[in-house]
Parts: sequence; structure tokens; C-alpha cells
Amino acid sequence: MAMKLVAAAKVRRAQDAVLATRPFSETLQSVFGGLIQRLGGETVDLPLLTQREVKKVTLCVITGDRGLCGGYNTYMIRKSEARYKELIKQGVEVDFVLVGKKGNTYMARRKYPIRKSFDTGQNPNAKDALKISEELLSTFLSGETDAIELFYTKFINLIASKPSVRTLVPFSASDITQQADEVFQLTSESGDFSVSRTELDVVEPQEFPNDMIFEQDPLQIVNAILPLYINGQVLRTLQESVASELAARMQSMQSASDNAGDLAKKLSLEYNRARQSAVTQELLEIVSGAAALD
Repeated sequence: MAMKLVAAAKVRRAQDAVLATRPFSETLQSVFGGLIQRLGGETVDLPLLTQREVKKVTLCVITGDRGLCGGYNTYMIRKSEARYKELIKQGVEVDFVLVGKKGNTYMARRKYPIRKSFDTGQNPNAKDALKISEELLSTFLSGETDAIELFYTKFINLIASKPSVRTLVPFSASDITQQADEVFQLTSESGDFSVSRTELDVVEPQEFPNDMIFEQDPLQIVNAILPLYINGQVLRTLQESVASELAARMQSMQSASDNAGDLAKKLSLEYNRARQSAVTQELLEIVSGAAALD
């Protein structure tokens, strides 16, 4: 029970971290949408928005640093392994950027090609996300890989999570300007924990007057915003994955407590039966002895 309450407190902290990033991400999405409208079709010249022939793919896989969280790590490892085999079968070269000790240990033992690994931690922040996003962006922009797929665990509720995958780069402008969002909140009802989810509308693009003069070329501004957007997406998926891991750990601890309680009841019942049987046997022996004396 104690570990369950600790995990619940950490879930709430992860939830607060997600909510704290909302104003920045909404403003970024609004400004980006306005700049895209201002630029029109010029965005095709941006490296991060340019599709190219895929000869190599980097899989960024987020797992946990610790166990005791049910199938959280196993499901994600299996999903990334299946994707790796699928791409290899298609003749595409693949390597890994691993976030989390569990995934790194598993992949290293099986000699998978690992480009770089990072720890997850229980409270990911913008600095942690920046290290990961910089590695991914430099890999893509240098031409070492042609696409990056991000594997993470989507937080649904306290008893369910979903291993998910998305293409991080390259992407289209619509991925930012037309993508809705949602937030989750941990609540309690009748002494039990629960989660509420809120669907958020797409942020409206910021309007820039036609006569507005930018100190820098709008194309350069968009090019500077894109890494910030990717860093925000990495941070969000880290936070969501950690919340999923903690929720899975809560359930594992609850199951362990329930199993321990059931085992205690079963052992107590067996003990009482054995004691009753011994008492009954002694009474039968006394009665038999008395009858023999008569």
C-alpha cells in the first residue's frame, strides 16, 4: 500500500509537469501556424519538413529504468523489436536510440545496433528532453538517418496504457498546426484513485498582418521553432511514459498486496483446518481410551 501511495504521488507530479508545459506548447503551435500561413508553400525548403528516400531509420524507444511495473517495459520492447524486424525485412537499415535502462540492457545483450542510450529518470525535464532531441536532430540533419520513429507508452488511465509509435522527423506542417491535444488529471473518488482526460481543441494560428515586418526572414524563424517543437514533443512523451510506468507500478503493488492478503487468508484457513483436525484426533483418542477401560 505504501508503494502504491508513493507511485500515486509521482503520477500527480508527472501530471503537473504536463500541465505546466501547456502554455509554452500552445503559444509555439499558434505562432508556427501563423508563420506557415504567412509563408505559403515556401516551407518545402525546410530540412525537417523534407521527405527523402528512406534507406535508414532510427528507432527512439522509451522504457523505464526500473522493474516492478508489470508488462510496461516488455510491451514496448516487443513492439520495437517487431518494427526492427519489419524494417530489416524491407531492406532498410535500422539503429536504436534507447531511453531507459531496461530497454538498453535488453537490446545490448542481444547485440542490436545502438547509437546512443539515455536514462529515463522519474521526473524528466526540459534539460533531459533537450539531450535526446539534439541527438535525434543531429542524426537526421547530418544525413546519417532518413527518418526517426519515436516509441513511447501513451497514458490512458490507471489500469491501462498503450504502446504507441509516431514518426518524429520528417513531418509535415499539418502535424503541428492541425494536431489536437489532451491532458490527464489524477483524482480520487470514494477513496480510490481515478484519472480524468480532457480533449483540447486545436490552437488557432496567430494572425500576422500583411504589413508586419519581421527582423528575420519568417523562414528562418520557422526553422528555429521546429527544434523547439520537437524538444517539446520528446518531453511530453517522456512525461507520458513515466506516468504510464508509475500507474503500472501502482497496479503491480496493488496486485501484490491483494495476492499477499489472499495468501494469508489461505494459510490461515489451512492452519485452522490442521489444528481442528489435530484437536479432533486427540478427542477421538481420549474417547477410544475411555471406552476401552469400560
